[in-house]
Amino acid sequence: MFEEIVAFIREHYGRPSGDIPLHQPVFGGNEKRYLNDCVDSTFVSSVGQFVDQFETEVARYTGAAKAVACVNGTNALYLALRLAGVKPQHEVITQPLTFVATVNAIAYCDAAPVFLDVDRENLGLSPEALDKWLQDNAVLKKDGGERKLYNTITGRRISACVPVHTLGHPCRIDDIVEICNKHKIMVVEDAAESMGSFYKNRHTGTFGNVGVLSFNGNKIITTGGGGMLLFQDKDLGVKAKHLTTQAKVAHPWEFAHDDIGFNYRMPNINAALGVAQLEQLPALLASKRHLAESYRDFFSNTAVPLISEPLNARSNYWLNAILMKDEQERDAFLKYTNDHGVMTRPAWRLMNRLPMYEKCQAGDLSNASWLEQRLVNLPSSARI
Repeated sequence: MFEEIVAFIREHYGRPSGDIPLHQPVFGGNEKRYLNDCVDSTFVSSVGQFVDQFETEVARYTGAAKAVACVNGTNALYLALRLAGVKPQHEVITQPLTFVATVNAIAYCDAAPVFLDVDRENLGLSPEALDKWLQDNAVLKKDGGERKLYNTITGRRISACVPVHTLGHPCRIDDIVEICNKHKIMVVEDAAESMGSFYKNRHTGTFGNVGVLSFNGNKIITTGGGGMLLFQDKDLGVKAKHLTTQAKVAHPWEFAHDDIGFNYRMPNINAALGVAQLEQLPALLASKRHLAESYRDFFSNTAVPLISEPLNARSNYWLNAILMKDEQERDAFLKYTNDHGVMTRPAWRLMNRLPMYEKCQAGDLSNASWLEQRLVNLPSSARI
């Protein structure tokens, strides 16, 4: 079976020999033209027309009231948590099945992650696990004239929740937001992998208080390195833009700053690449959907399940993934494919298993552990 899978992947990409990467960018549009325009303008750093254009067009595409470009997705996550009111010694609920940047951003706030289980169907935070854990471990208390949520075990305030749209598949974000609203905690959507994904006809990253996209080189569209904050509250977006520009107060010549700001601005040269990539997004999404359908047809004749878009969702199929029968078969498949020039990767090691996070509080993580032992990502580059 392993040999047949490798042969199918090679046939799809038209590469009978040589290495096939997991995911590589496609530059088939105006990338070189816009980069040349950026260089000719001399505005290659933190200001320029492409930054404004990229923010405007991403906001329009996603339906966000405001989008704010950042130097990368991790910085965007950190700033999103700060804007959500996460402070030192607070706790932030998230999932263990994610890339480490999700949890590192929480640690940058000197806050502690709490790991809860995911759904097997969509790989994202389980609303049932969230609701049950909050009922069993949290209580609303009056604090400074407001009701705030506290962990009954640690005594620390729970200020935010970070669900992840894993591999581009939307989680049940509307249920998660409803639960979090009931418990007075902010929602920061980690939509880093889900540009072009929709849940109930609404783009991921626009359900919570703040959403975060990534445009790293391995994402469906790329700016080389970059991220984007999405807001439905336009005023909060304006504040975010101010903070990303070192909190500099506008003035013709003086340098005045009214807050502790950050140099998180996306350079204009990166935004130029992003504008060109965004023009190709419909074609990239169509190509990746075609690949997912081809994988589905192939694996329907095997005992290996392919993870498909969840109910009520339209996934971007950033990375296609299959589920092996157990960890031993997973490891054998990973070795065979990589030895034969086809790059495959397992799911990330669960965050609660990493040494810096192994002492953090966690609920029952049965589904996350089950997926960790079986999930394998397949080559998923678009072809245009």
